[in-house]
Amino acid sequence: MADTRPLSISRRTLIAAGLAAAPLRTLAAQAKVVTILGDSITAGLGLPAAAALPNQLHLALTKLGAANVVRGAGVSGDTSGDGAARVDFSVQADTSVVVVALGGNDLLQGVDPKITRANLERILVRLKQRRMGVVLCGLHAPPELGAGYARDFDAVFTSLAKAHGVTLYPDLLAGVARNPALNQGDAIHPNAKGVQIIAGKLAPVVAKALAARP
Repeated sequence: MADTRPLSISRRTLIAAGLAAAPLRTLAAQAKVVTILGDSITAGLGLPAAAALPNQLHLALTKLGAANVVRGAGVSGDTSGDGAARVDFSVQADTSVVVVALGGNDLLQGVDPKITRANLERILVRLKQRRMGVVLCGLHAPPELGAGYARDFDAVFTSLAKAHGVTLYPDLLAGVARNPALNQGDAIHPNAKGVQIIAGKLAPVVAKALAARP
């Protein structure tokens, strides 16, 4: 009698593979898209793609049990005005939640907070028109820029989130800014460890926003 064991093993392997693949297909079908609209921090300046914020946020969300796809829409050097100009192009139609992480270059350039507010408002209005969830990431202006400027800049994010009913993540760089061990040599951009901290803190907020989406 011919030895049918190789064929039998092959069938069992195929069956097992099919069973294993089914949950993966289900997970992929349930995955919701997160797009991070941002600048060089989102773009991962100075870091490999695996260590950059989009991938690290994806991993952090996955650990929380949120099936997700995270798309990075960061352009190094972008101000809030640049982000407003490209929001329709950069945020694809299948996005469930947009993480808006802009304003750092406005700070570096000393942009009037009123202008930053107007630009970010354009982004929020457009995203709401497109029926997308939003997590607005704030930033804290360093006191070296002056108490008045810092106060007005910080208030931009709080007032916008309240006015437009979107989720506010108060400080994108919380726990990372001004810590040499968590930043690259320029003292501005987080290193790989710093990005992991940012992603870990941001993920629960984004996961909650994703869960609220249909």
